[in-house]
Amino acid sequence: MEEHLFSHMPADIVRDLGQPVILWQAAILLSTLAVAWIVSRLLRRTLDLRRQTRYQKLHFGAESLNKAFFPLVGGVFVWLASTIAAHFMHTSLLDLALVPLFGISLIYIAFYFARRVFSTDGEAHGLLFLVEKVVSVVVWIGMVLTVMGIQDSVLAWMGSVKFRVANAHMTLLSLSTGLLWVCVTMMVAMWLGSAFEDRVTRSTTLDANLKVVLARVGRALLMLAAILISLSLVGIDVTVLGVFGGALGVGLGFGLQKIASNYVSGFIILIDRSLRIGDTINVTGLQGMVTQIRTRYTVVRGLDGIEALIPNEKLITDVVQNQSSYLTRGYAKAAVQIAYTSDLDQAMALLAEAAKDVPRVLQEPAPTPYLTGFGPDGVNLELGYWIENAAQGTSGVRSAINLNIWRLFAANGISIPFAQREVRIVGGSDMLSQAVTLTGRAADNADNGA
Repeated sequence: MEEHLFSHMPADIVRDLGQPVILWQAAILLSTLAVAWIVSRLLRRTLDLRRQTRYQKLHFGAESLNKAFFPLVGGVFVWLASTIAAHFMHTSLLDLALVPLFGISLIYIAFYFARRVFSTDGEAHGLLFLVEKVVSVVVWIGMVLTVMGIQDSVLAWMGSVKFRVANAHMTLLSLSTGLLWVCVTMMVAMWLGSAFEDRVTRSTTLDANLKVVLARVGRALLMLAAILISLSLVGIDVTVLGVFGGALGVGLGFGLQKIASNYVSGFIILIDRSLRIGDTINVTGLQGMVTQIRTRYTVVRGLDGIEALIPNEKLITDVVQNQSSYLTRGYAKAAVQIAYTSDLDQAMALLAEAAKDVPRVLQEPAPTPYLTGFGPDGVNLELGYWIENAAQGTSGVRSAINLNIWRLFAANGISIPFAQREVRIVGGSDMLSQAVTLTGRAADNADNGA
């Protein structure tokens, strides 16, 4: 057993120890690695300069790619040196060095693809750590088996382990190979989809909605192609998908019709460009700005800053008021009541003045006061005005205008009347009716007591 374990590369190293050839191999290895280190640094600087204007996710993935340069370039140089030196001497040390160099470079390249696929915001996630751990373990096991020279024996043993899945006869080797091809195919498809989405998103000639449609359709087609290819590689007949497609159609027709309707409506909204990101809309009593158009729902940020998820089907079937012609402006009102004894014309002029110099209040169209009615306690007035970027919130603007109205009315003798209440006490035939008028705080106390 011991002879079998050390019958490959370690045995060759032991054979060359103590001979001058090992020194020549060490010198060649160190010199090639030194050249590889210089070349890899030049490559990293060149690529880093090109990435300076790119986005965060590319920088995040490039960290692993930069780490792969040295072992990959070193492996290529050592392989070239080993091929040339094999005509003159033994190359056991150089052959042994190729295993960790190419293995480590493979790990970092896999990390690069995984980070491009599983990291959408330039940050590490739990699934990314799991993929990196699995790749590291598999590659290191492969390197150990290669160094000991028992990889062929392990593969033969895996091929001898047979079992049955449904009607298919499989071996441990075929199952492992199939799973490996499925993972590789799906990773490549997801990476291509992410790269395609990034390229479409950065395009300056395409409409925003068209970018979203192309990115999602392209990613979906790549994933579908990856699934079909990986099933074929595993040995599964893809014609059985016809039965699955029919069952899926029946399921969509009955239980998933709402979900399917929302997905179809989402693509209709994106294609016909009826809504765009940044539009201010009013639907089912909710007014706000469209911040995201997803496949199943649309995110609308209300005037109070709260985001609502509206199913795309409602945006197709219900009446939607698109206020995008006003950009992000919103209309607001300030209602106030003045006493019948106050100067009405002066009060209306003061209302218009109260909206001047208030941040985010538009002067075109100009704030306009209105006389809306005659109440039991006073004259009802209203100030209408437009607010810029209403989706950012209107409470602060309303408060500033109401405060200005209060100050201007107090400075110019315009009184805001208290509610008046009249209580009649009716006694017996020998008592006279008495009327008591309650004003202000007394009226409020009387209301509370009632």
